[in-house]
Amino acid sequence: MTLSTVPRESVSSPSGEPIRVMMVDDSSVIRGIVSRWIEASGEMVLAGVALNGSDAVKRAAALRPDIIVLDIEMPEMDGITALPQLLKTCPQARIIMASTLTRRNAEISLKALSLGASDYVPKPTSMGGGGAAEDFRRELMTRITALGRRRKSGPAATGAGPLRGADGVPSAARSGVSGSQAGGRAALQLQKPSSVPAHILAIGSSTGGPQALVQVVSALAGELNVPVMITQHMPPAFTAILAESIARSSGLKCVEAASGMMLERRCVYVAPGDHHMTIRGKGGPIELNQAPPENFCRPAVDPMFRSVAGAYGPLALGVVLTGMGSDGREGARAIVGAGGTVIAQDEDSSVVWGMPGAVAHAGLASAIVPLDLISAEIRKFLGLKLR
Repeated sequence: MTLSTVPRESVSSPSGEPIRVMMVDDSSVIRGIVSRWIEASGEMVLAGVALNGSDAVKRAAALRPDIIVLDIEMPEMDGITALPQLLKTCPQARIIMASTLTRRNAEISLKALSLGASDYVPKPTSMGGGGAAEDFRRELMTRITALGRRRKSGPAATGAGPLRGADGVPSAARSGVSGSQAGGRAALQLQKPSSVPAHILAIGSSTGGPQALVQVVSALAGELNVPVMITQHMPPAFTAILAESIARSSGLKCVEAASGMMLERRCVYVAPGDHHMTIRGKGGPIELNQAPPENFCRPAVDPMFRSVAGAYGPLALGVVLTGMGSDGREGARAIVGAGGTVIAQDEDSSVVWGMPGAVAHAGLASAIVPLDLISAEIRKFLGLKLR
């Protein structure tokens, strides 16, 4: 099993200030090890530690953390109980839930995301030597860095509307660009979209993805007329819970994919943790594999996008939502190369603008829009009636 779901990247805060991290865990071993990782990073400082949720709520305001790493299972007050109180006490903080890989903890972690947590990280059952502890260190440090950078820099300046390319004009200045964006979004080029309605929707996401996926798929549920394939960077146990959450919120059939499944219209297929999901031909079957991670991820978006491009050509529609790293960029290139269309979430509405930003900066997106407008763009490229 691989827990390698984030890229190996190290980025300092744009403000030059260290990222202040608060560690909340009842295990002295975990607190000690993670505290040493933070202090040794060179780009973060340990703002403080807490033994449980109650202790964290009492101390958080004075510690002023940018990031809170919050354990789920703790005595006196657990993480899910402490979460809303911490968000109220420290509204500026980004909270990362930490839990071992069990179905119960997966359910709690996804609930925490819906309540305002920014991300989650799977904890190994043992912090002894070995790959599991190293995976945990890499994933936790990468998440702290990415979310801390976002916290320090703040959201991108607003003022420029969504960038749409439905008319095929490769210009990023459709809705006006503010001066503060002149060196950023104004330089983005849009790709000419396919001239035919898509027959499949493939979505890739990572950090912030579970909430975004629920919102997008639920908004489409009443009119969806194609199969949907989703790759969300998640470990085993979590992906099954995600599929159930999407099914519950949207009313659509949503399953954790299995090899041999044929695609059905109005059905959503989620790549299972630790497996790449691809499709052999138009309509299926789905194939799962444990080929090496791509972009340090398994499941990865790129293999899914490449297979969809090969099977559907100009009938393929890919969407890249919020997430760290650049997974999805090369798969998006394959979709565009086959004549298909790609949509990217914009920076302002992304928890982390890594994956969609990579697609946008590569000039592969036909539309770069806020999360709440993505379903409208999808309807357009599926040939559905616009609301």
